[in-house]
Amino acid sequence: MNFLDLQNKIFVVFGLANRKSVACAIAGTLIDEGAQVIHVVRSDERAKACEKLFPASAVFTCDVEYENNIIRVRDEISAYLNGKKIDGIVHSIAFANYSEGFKPFHQTIKKDFLQAVDISCFSLIAISNHFKDLLHENASVVTISISTTRMAAENYGYMGPVKAALESSLCFLAKSFSAFSRVRFNAVCPGLLKTSASAGIPGYVDSYLFAETATLRKEALKTEEAASVAAFLLSPRSSGITAQYLVVDAGMGINYFDESIVTKVVDN
Repeated sequence: MNFLDLQNKIFVVFGLANRKSVACAIAGTLIDEGAQVIHVVRSDERAKACEKLFPASAVFTCDVEYENNIIRVRDEISAYLNGKKIDGIVHSIAFANYSEGFKPFHQTIKKDFLQAVDISCFSLIAISNHFKDLLHENASVVTISISTTRMAAENYGYMGPVKAALESSLCFLAKSFSAFSRVRFNAVCPGLLKTSASAGIPGYVDSYLFAETATLRKEALKTEEAASVAAFLLSPRSSGITAQYLVVDAGMGINYFDESIVTKVVDN
Protein backbone atom coordinates (compact mmCIF):
# COMPACT_ATOMS: atom_id res chain seq x y z
CA MET A 1 0.00 0.00 0.00
CA ASN A 2 1.34 3.44 -0.88
CA PHE A 3 0.79 6.53 1.25
CA LEU A 4 -2.39 7.77 -0.47
CA ASP A 5 -3.97 4.30 -0.54
CA LEU A 6 -5.76 4.88 -3.86
CA GLN A 7 -5.05 1.53 -5.47
CA ASN A 8 -8.12 -0.02 -7.11
CA LYS A 9 -10.36 2.79 -5.90
CA ILE A 10 -12.89 4.18 -8.37
CA PHE A 11 -13.25 7.87 -9.16
CA VAL A 12 -15.55 9.74 -11.51
CA VAL A 13 -13.91 12.82 -13.02
CA PHE A 14 -16.16 15.47 -14.54
CA GLY A 15 -14.80 18.17 -16.82
CA LEU A 16 -11.90 17.05 -19.00
CA ALA A 17 -11.66 19.19 -22.15
CA ASN A 18 -8.11 18.48 -23.35
CA ARG A 19 -4.65 17.56 -22.12
CA LYS A 20 -4.21 20.98 -20.45
CA SER A 21 -7.34 20.60 -18.31
CA VAL A 22 -7.11 20.40 -14.53
CA ALA A 23 -9.36 17.34 -14.81
CA CYS A 24 -6.81 15.70 -17.08
CA ALA A 25 -3.99 16.28 -14.60
CA ILE A 26 -6.08 14.95 -11.72
CA ALA A 27 -7.08 11.84 -13.66
CA GLY A 28 -3.45 11.18 -14.60
CA THR A 29 -2.36 11.52 -10.98
CA LEU A 30 -5.07 9.15 -9.77
CA ILE A 31 -4.18 6.55 -12.39
CA ASP A 32 -0.49 6.81 -11.50
CA GLU A 33 -1.54 5.97 -7.94
CA GLY A 34 -3.32 2.83 -9.12
CA ALA A 35 -6.90 4.11 -9.16
CA GLN A 36 -9.58 3.49 -11.78
CA VAL A 37 -10.93 6.65 -13.41
CA ILE A 38 -14.26 7.10 -15.16
CA HIS A 39 -14.48 10.28 -17.22
CA VAL A 40 -17.57 12.38 -17.83
CA VAL A 41 -17.14 15.02 -20.52
CA ARG A 42 -19.44 17.55 -22.12
CA SER A 43 -19.57 16.40 -25.75
CA ASP A 44 -18.82 13.58 -28.17
CA GLU A 45 -15.89 15.60 -29.50
CA ARG A 46 -14.36 15.81 -26.04
CA ALA A 47 -15.07 12.12 -25.50
CA LYS A 48 -12.91 11.28 -28.52
CA ALA A 49 -10.09 13.44 -27.19
CA CYS A 50 -10.43 11.84 -23.75
CA GLU A 51 -10.32 8.33 -25.17
CA LYS A 52 -7.01 9.13 -26.86
CA LEU A 53 -5.57 10.50 -23.62
CA PHE A 54 -6.92 7.70 -21.43
CA PRO A 55 -7.57 4.64 -23.62
CA ALA A 56 -8.02 2.38 -20.59
CA SER A 57 -10.70 4.55 -18.98
CA ALA A 58 -14.45 4.52 -19.56
CA VAL A 59 -15.79 7.79 -20.97
CA PHE A 60 -19.35 9.10 -20.77
CA THR A 61 -20.88 12.33 -22.04
CA CYS A 62 -23.04 14.77 -20.09
CA ASP A 63 -23.88 18.42 -20.56
CA VAL A 64 -24.50 19.32 -16.90
CA GLU A 65 -26.50 22.41 -17.83
CA TYR A 66 -29.46 20.04 -18.20
CA GLU A 67 -30.18 18.06 -15.05
CA ASN A 68 -31.81 15.19 -16.91
CA ASN A 69 -28.39 14.53 -18.47
CA ILE A 70 -26.88 14.13 -15.00
CA ILE A 71 -29.56 11.57 -14.14
CA ARG A 72 -28.96 9.73 -17.41
CA VAL A 73 -25.19 9.54 -16.98
CA ARG A 74 -25.68 8.43 -13.36
CA ASP A 75 -27.74 5.50 -14.61
CA GLU A 76 -25.19 4.68 -17.33
CA ILE A 77 -22.32 4.68 -14.85
CA SER A 78 -24.35 2.65 -12.36
CA ALA A 79 -24.89 -0.01 -15.02
CA TYR A 80 -21.20 0.08 -15.92
CA LEU A 81 -20.16 -0.36 -12.28
CA ASN A 82 -22.52 -3.31 -11.85
CA GLY A 83 -22.89 -2.93 -8.10
CA LYS A 84 -19.50 -1.38 -7.34
CA LYS A 85 -19.33 1.87 -5.43
CA ILE A 86 -17.56 5.13 -6.26
CA ASP A 87 -14.78 6.29 -3.93
CA GLY A 88 -14.84 9.88 -5.07
CA ILE A 89 -16.00 12.49 -7.57
CA VAL A 90 -14.01 15.31 -9.13
CA HIS A 91 -16.02 18.35 -10.21
CA SER A 92 -13.81 20.38 -12.52
CA ILE A 93 -16.50 22.31 -14.39
CA ALA A 94 -16.75 26.03 -15.03
CA PHE A 95 -18.28 28.11 -17.78
CA ALA A 96 -18.64 31.83 -18.45
CA ASN A 97 -19.95 33.46 -21.58
CA TYR A 98 -17.43 36.07 -22.69
CA SER A 99 -18.72 36.16 -26.26
CA GLU A 100 -19.73 39.82 -25.94
CA GLY A 101 -16.32 40.78 -24.59
CA PHE A 102 -15.30 42.26 -21.27
CA LYS A 103 -17.90 44.26 -19.35
CA PRO A 104 -17.59 46.03 -15.99
CA PHE A 105 -19.14 43.90 -13.26
CA HIS A 106 -22.11 46.22 -12.79
CA GLN A 107 -23.02 45.60 -16.43
CA THR A 108 -23.13 41.83 -16.00
CA ILE A 109 -25.84 40.30 -18.17
CA LYS A 110 -28.37 38.39 -16.08
CA LYS A 111 -28.69 35.38 -18.38
CA ASP A 112 -24.90 34.99 -18.53
CA PHE A 113 -24.58 35.18 -14.74
CA LEU A 114 -27.36 32.66 -14.12
CA GLN A 115 -25.98 30.28 -16.74
CA ALA A 116 -22.56 30.46 -15.09
CA VAL A 117 -24.09 29.71 -11.68
CA ASP A 118 -26.04 26.81 -13.17
CA ILE A 119 -23.09 25.16 -14.89
CA SER A 120 -20.27 26.09 -12.53
CA CYS A 121 -22.00 25.81 -9.15
CA PHE A 122 -25.40 24.14 -9.20
CA SER A 123 -23.97 21.24 -11.21
CA LEU A 124 -21.97 20.21 -8.13
CA ILE A 125 -25.14 20.11 -6.06
CA ALA A 126 -27.04 18.17 -8.72
CA ILE A 127 -24.22 15.68 -9.31
CA SER A 128 -23.83 15.09 -5.56
CA ASN A 129 -27.56 14.55 -5.16
CA HIS A 130 -28.05 12.19 -8.07
CA PHE A 131 -24.85 10.19 -7.46
CA LYS A 132 -25.28 9.87 -3.68
CA ASP A 133 -26.45 6.26 -3.79
CA LEU A 134 -23.40 5.25 -5.87
CA LEU A 135 -20.93 6.74 -3.38
CA HIS A 136 -19.11 4.79 -0.71
CA GLU A 137 -20.05 5.95 2.77
CA ASN A 138 -16.54 7.44 3.16
CA ALA A 139 -16.27 8.87 -0.35
CA SER A 140 -14.70 12.24 -1.13
CA VAL A 141 -16.00 14.93 -3.48
CA VAL A 142 -13.55 17.55 -4.70
CA THR A 143 -14.29 20.65 -6.75
CA ILE A 144 -11.96 23.20 -8.30
CA SER A 145 -12.26 26.83 -7.24
CA ILE A 146 -9.81 29.76 -7.31
CA SER A 147 -7.20 30.97 -4.84
CA THR A 148 -9.40 33.82 -3.60
CA THR A 149 -12.93 35.01 -4.25
CA ARG A 150 -12.28 38.22 -2.32
CA MET A 151 -10.03 39.83 -4.91
CA ALA A 152 -11.92 41.84 -7.55
CA ALA A 153 -9.97 40.77 -10.62
CA GLU A 154 -11.79 42.82 -13.22
CA ASN A 155 -11.12 40.50 -16.14
CA TYR A 156 -12.51 37.52 -14.19
CA GLY A 157 -15.78 39.39 -13.79
CA TYR A 158 -18.80 37.59 -12.46
CA MET A 159 -17.01 34.24 -12.13
CA GLY A 160 -15.55 35.43 -8.81
CA PRO A 161 -18.98 35.54 -7.13
CA VAL A 162 -19.91 32.28 -8.86
CA LYS A 163 -16.86 30.55 -7.37
CA ALA A 164 -17.76 32.05 -3.98
CA ALA A 165 -21.17 30.40 -4.28
CA LEU A 166 -19.46 27.13 -5.19
CA GLU A 167 -17.28 27.28 -2.08
CA SER A 168 -20.24 28.12 0.15
CA SER A 169 -22.15 25.17 -1.30
CA LEU A 170 -19.44 22.82 0.00
CA CYS A 171 -20.35 23.63 3.59
CA PHE A 172 -24.02 22.96 3.02
CA LEU A 173 -23.38 19.76 1.06
CA ALA A 174 -21.07 18.46 3.79
CA LYS A 175 -23.67 19.20 6.47
CA SER A 176 -26.55 17.77 4.44
CA PHE A 177 -24.72 14.54 3.58
CA SER A 178 -23.61 14.08 7.20
CA ALA A 179 -27.18 13.02 8.04
CA PHE A 180 -26.67 9.71 6.22
CA SER A 181 -22.99 9.31 5.34
CA ARG A 182 -19.39 10.32 5.98
CA VAL A 183 -18.91 11.73 2.47
CA ARG A 184 -16.54 14.70 2.48
CA PHE A 185 -16.68 17.83 0.30
CA ASN A 186 -13.63 20.01 -0.31
CA ALA A 187 -12.19 22.41 -2.86
CA VAL A 188 -8.77 22.85 -4.38
CA CYS A 189 -8.20 26.57 -4.93
CA PRO A 190 -5.28 27.10 -7.31
CA GLY A 191 -3.62 30.33 -8.29
CA LEU A 192 -3.43 31.16 -11.97
CA LEU A 193 -2.85 28.12 -14.20
CA LYS A 194 -1.95 27.75 -17.85
CA THR A 195 -5.05 25.97 -19.18
CA SER A 196 -7.00 26.29 -22.41
CA ALA A 197 -10.08 27.37 -20.45
CA SER A 198 -8.23 30.25 -18.81
CA ALA A 199 -6.95 31.37 -22.20
CA GLY A 200 -10.49 32.47 -23.01
CA ILE A 201 -10.50 35.03 -20.18
CA PRO A 202 -9.78 38.56 -21.45
CA GLY A 203 -6.32 39.73 -20.39
CA TYR A 204 -5.48 36.43 -18.70
CA VAL A 205 -1.95 36.16 -20.07
CA ASP A 206 -0.94 39.44 -18.42
CA SER A 207 -2.51 38.33 -15.14
CA TYR A 208 -0.71 34.98 -15.37
CA LEU A 209 2.67 36.67 -15.88
CA PHE A 210 2.04 38.98 -12.93
CA ALA A 211 1.00 36.04 -10.76
CA GLU A 212 4.25 34.29 -11.59
CA THR A 213 6.18 37.36 -10.43
CA ALA A 214 4.11 37.51 -7.24
CA THR A 215 4.77 33.91 -6.17
CA LEU A 216 7.44 33.47 -3.53
CA ARG A 217 9.45 31.20 -5.80
CA LYS A 218 9.04 33.41 -8.91
CA GLU A 219 7.76 30.40 -10.80
CA ALA A 220 4.20 29.86 -11.99
CA LEU A 221 1.97 27.27 -10.42
CA LYS A 222 1.81 24.01 -12.34
CA THR A 223 -1.47 22.24 -13.02
CA GLU A 224 0.08 19.03 -11.69
CA GLU A 225 0.64 20.72 -8.33
CA ALA A 226 -3.08 21.43 -7.99
CA ALA A 227 -3.80 17.87 -9.13
CA SER A 228 -1.61 16.44 -6.37
CA VAL A 229 -3.61 18.32 -3.74
CA ALA A 230 -6.84 17.03 -5.28
CA ALA A 231 -5.51 13.46 -5.10
CA PHE A 232 -4.71 13.96 -1.42
CA LEU A 233 -8.21 15.28 -0.71
CA LEU A 234 -9.69 12.29 -2.54
CA SER A 235 -7.60 9.88 -0.50
CA PRO A 236 -8.27 8.36 2.94
CA ARG A 237 -5.26 10.34 4.21
CA SER A 238 -7.43 13.46 4.26
CA SER A 239 -10.25 11.79 6.19
CA GLY A 240 -10.31 14.58 8.80
CA ILE A 241 -10.78 17.36 6.25
CA THR A 242 -14.22 18.42 5.02
CA ALA A 243 -15.94 21.65 3.96
CA GLN A 244 -12.54 23.25 3.41
CA TYR A 245 -10.79 25.17 0.64
CA LEU A 246 -7.12 24.37 0.18
CA VAL A 247 -5.30 27.26 -1.47
CA VAL A 248 -2.49 26.23 -3.82
CA ASP A 249 -0.84 29.43 -5.03
CA ALA A 250 2.90 29.11 -4.28
CA GLY A 251 2.60 31.98 -1.80
CA MET A 252 1.13 34.54 -4.21
CA GLY A 253 -1.60 35.53 -1.77
CA ILE A 254 0.87 36.84 0.84
CA ASN A 255 3.33 38.50 -1.51
CA TYR A 256 1.65 41.66 -2.78
CA PHE A 257 4.42 43.85 -1.34
CA ASP A 258 7.26 41.91 -2.90
CA GLU A 259 10.24 44.25 -3.24
CA SER A 260 10.73 43.61 -6.94
CA ILE A 261 7.08 44.47 -7.69
CA VAL A 262 7.06 47.56 -5.48
CA THR A 263 10.33 48.80 -6.97
CA LYS A 264 8.97 48.61 -10.50
CA VAL A 265 5.96 50.68 -9.54
CA VAL A 266 7.98 53.27 -7.65
CA ASP A 267 10.59 53.57 -10.39
CA ASN A 268 7.89 54.15 -12.98
